[in-house]
Amino acid sequence: MAVPLSQMATVTKYVLAQKMKGVKRYPLVLMLEPLFRCNLACAGCGKIQYPDHVLDKRLTPEQCWAAAEECGAPIVSIPGGEPMIHPEMSKIVRGLVEQERYIYLCTNAILMERKLDEYQPSKFLTFSVHMDGLKDEHDLAVCRDGVYDVAVKAIKAALKRGHRVTTNTTLFDDANPERVRKFFDAMMELGVEGMMISPGYSYQKAPDKQHFLKRERTRELFSRILGNPKKGWRFNQSPLFLDFLMGRREYECTPWGNPTYNVFGWQKPCYLLQEGYAKTFRELIDSTEWDRYGTGRNEKCADCMVHCGYEPSAVEDTFGTLSGFGRTVKLTMLPTSR
Repeated sequence: MAVPLSQMATVTKYVLAQKMKGVKRYPLVLMLEPLFRCNLACAGCGKIQYPDHVLDKRLTPEQCWAAAEECGAPIVSIPGGEPMIHPEMSKIVRGLVEQERYIYLCTNAILMERKLDEYQPSKFLTFSVHMDGLKDEHDLAVCRDGVYDVAVKAIKAALKRGHRVTTNTTLFDDANPERVRKFFDAMMELGVEGMMISPGYSYQKAPDKQHFLKRERTRELFSRILGNPKKGWRFNQSPLFLDFLMGRREYECTPWGNPTYNVFGWQKPCYLLQEGYAKTFRELIDSTEWDRYGTGRNEKCADCMVHCGYEPSAVEDTFGTLSGFGRTVKLTMLPTSR
């Protein structure tokens, strides 16, 4: 199973509690960005194009812990930039583990192996390693030769020490379905706990703007990749979100499900768009004009099918409808029935 039962139970209990309280907009995953600086400059990334004085900013451990407490989400994803550049990242992680949050520490793995001694294996900590395909595809995506091999070596080292390890993969218009399927095989053979996949978002600041996916092309591509899945593939994502990527379910975006906190504050309205900041999580929820965003409402959202907006929608479907719950149970127990 791609997600431990303890984590599934925690998320289930949390979501049901929100529903019993009648909370309409609740966070599921906190997107915590302690810094924007990175040691790569990937072609499809639009998160690191800031002047040096911004790239030099860091959230303190205390700010990170307070944001997690304020938000209350059971899961914390730590993207960036490259989180392992932060000199106090292991301290930040330890504090979040003490809060019993399930943490996905995203990394390109360049620094991962040499820093493993700073992290204790825990059911609450998962290294989420950026892998955009097999060696040729990944090295091309990150614009540096040899990074794939470095990441594979780091993954093996982390698994040997008993760490939870997953991969996160962003796909673009030039993805080859058969090569992606072979990549899934390679990651399962490597022994990772599960894989996360998502189409890329069309960042205006990204160096490569030619290969972002349009909505129909996303459905076509993911149908070819995920159709007839192999028995051994494990995804640490809602099976309904994968259905959505294949065009088998329709969802509206729920951006409040993955709120973003970074060096500027609480980002409006989501992880992908920067249209202002709030000082508190409550201000973010209460002051954001949510109806202005989503496919059909905002041109910036027209082709977006990214996990940070639609994974919470899939979870809401799982716990909010009988058909969604039944489909989730079926695909969890019988993944190849897709």
